[in-house]
Amino acid sequence: MGKISPIAAKYIIHASIQIDGVVERPDVIGAIFGQTEGLLGSDLELRELQRSGRIGRIEVNVDTRAGKTYGSIVIPSSLDKAETAIIAAALEVIQRIGPCNAKIKINEIEDVRVSKRKYVIERAKELLKQLTERVLPDSQELADEVTLAVRTMEIQQYGKDRLTAGPAIDDSDEIIIVEGRADVLNLLKHGIKNVIAMNGTSCPETIIELSKKKIATLFVDGDRGGDLIIKEVTSVADIDFVARAPDGKEVEELTKKEIHKALRNKVTLEQAKHELPRENHRHVNHQIHRHQKQKPTEDELATFKDYLEDLIGTRGAYLLDKKLNILAKVPASELASTIRTMNSPIYAIVVDAIIDHSMAELAERNRIQFIIGMDSKVKAARTSILTVQDL
Repeated sequence: MGKISPIAAKYIIHASIQIDGVVERPDVIGAIFGQTEGLLGSDLELRELQRSGRIGRIEVNVDTRAGKTYGSIVIPSSLDKAETAIIAAALEVIQRIGPCNAKIKINEIEDVRVSKRKYVIERAKELLKQLTERVLPDSQELADEVTLAVRTMEIQQYGKDRLTAGPAIDDSDEIIIVEGRADVLNLLKHGIKNVIAMNGTSCPETIIELSKKKIATLFVDGDRGGDLIIKEVTSVADIDFVARAPDGKEVEELTKKEIHKALRNKVTLEQAKHELPRENHRHVNHQIHRHQKQKPTEDELATFKDYLEDLIGTRGAYLLDKKLNILAKVPASELASTIRTMNSPIYAIVVDAIIDHSMAELAERNRIQFIIGMDSKVKAARTSILTVQDL
């Protein structure tokens, strides 16, 4: 018996069948061939059309319920649409199958080419989107990539705490202490190499020892987080000067001019403490203590690490529920707007970005337990903050 591959068929006849009795699949197929024989002339004889491959294999599925038989008939065709319609109409003249009354109804004649065309259009959209997302970088992006590579090569892990630092810590009489790796990268980019990061929520022993031997300048963000860092670090380390980024700005985003201006305008430790906003010191310590007590389980750490590795290079974020299932994947820039519209409680955020104070405050307002990112500008928060180094 001839067969048409799904690729060769141009049309597919879909029909339903109802029989007042119990019959088998061969009975239905036999009735289709037998009762249409000679009805349409020799050119449209079903057996001959199958032998020549112009009609495909007739698929019949039947099911018996309460003494009646119901089923479907599928016939692929490579005839033209007029001939296919004639074949389909001929099926409806079948009124008996075996000893039972029967009724066949044509549900539709599917144009396979239309289905293929829809697939082609949808697939073309996907391919165009992929092509658009992977366009060649412009000259500025190439320059930034090279600059970043050079900056990264200059970074070293300093001291027993393996702190992120520039190459000139040992050779300089003065050091600049910043919060995180991103700050070090930005200062290296603009030629400042005697910089070292704390890389944590408390002042490391390496920083304390360096501050005893060298002139130490603490360079912090121009926000409330910077105030907290000043109080925390100066309580344990021998800091000589304090420099601040402009109000509302972070060290990692400053231009060369802003960096040099901030360092020129550094003040003594006594003056910096005098300029700090007055607030309950016990409240600050309590905030830091609460942050340190929040710890993820080993399973949570492993899952967070997998999610973060999956996001690298995407600038995206995962929102997770308590069971660490993904509630949503969004661009990092749309975190705030997405969280506002979420109906389900969010347990954790995993983001391919550096965690800043606005992100931490967003998490605190929405009672999110964890933020996991590439690095962090935040040293004290009610939400637990984890970076690559913590995983």
